Amino acid sequence: MTIEREEYTSPVSASLNKRVSIRHFTGEAIPDEMLRAILNSARRTSTSSNMQAYSLVVVRNPETKKQLAVLAGNQKHIETSAVFIAICADIHRLEIAADMHGKTIAKNLENFLVSSVDAALLGQSVLAVAESFGLGGVMIGGMRNHPKEAAELLGFPKGVYIVFGMSLGFPDEAKRSPQKPRLPEELIIHYEQYDTSDPTEKLRQHDAELAEHYRSQGRGLDDAAWTGVIANRFSTIRRPEMRSVLEELGFNFD
Repeated sequence: MTIEREEYTSPVSASLNKRVSIRHFTGEAIPDEMLRAILNSARRTSTSSNMQAYSLVVVRNPETKKQLAVLAGNQKHIETSAVFIAICADIHRLEIAADMHGKTIAKNLENFLVSSVDAALLGQSVLAVAESFGLGGVMIGGMRNHPKEAAELLGFPKGVYIVFGMSLGFPDEAKRSPQKPRLPEELIIHYEQYDTSDPTEKLRQHDAELAEHYRSQGRGLDDAAWTGVIANRFSTIRRPEMRSVLEELGFNFD
């Protein structure tokens, strides 16, 4: 007897299941009220202990976007997006709140992590709501290449750093990329306890699937399309100056 599997779907799950990063835009402006609706919806994102240790800096100015693109490694889609959004960890307000009561905020690793996680959650919500309105975007970790210069360009006070950026706009559908395969479900989702069985074979299968995806796009990556990239890219320390720069920007890790 065949047992029918009930399918669960919703507008949110449908949106996430079809999402891809968008780097090509039509050039159409995002209406101000649409943008405000997106950002204000995202402000309801979960936050640790109601700290709200994040800020968003919205950039439309073409010259500023051009400079940000250079800081991120010449990522052209920052320039061509309708809006660039800096997703920031922000303990500046916390310091002021504590000072209002004669206290000093503890600057430690925990508060750094909380503010960074808060910012990441907020950024994902911004993108999810934007996509529900027909927009598209891409996260830009390259904004951490030059965090001090980005902070100066955007006028950050002490206690604020850019966790990542986001290019946002109406997608150029003719240039929309097909969806990349993700790692197998069983490598990501664990039940009750972490599954420590050897993932090597499943990783090889994912390598092959991803390599085929890239080949269909005319990209000649070898068969180790995921594991090889991970091994090469992350076997050396990236952004080794990050800790000292963040301390200069007002964070601490004691």
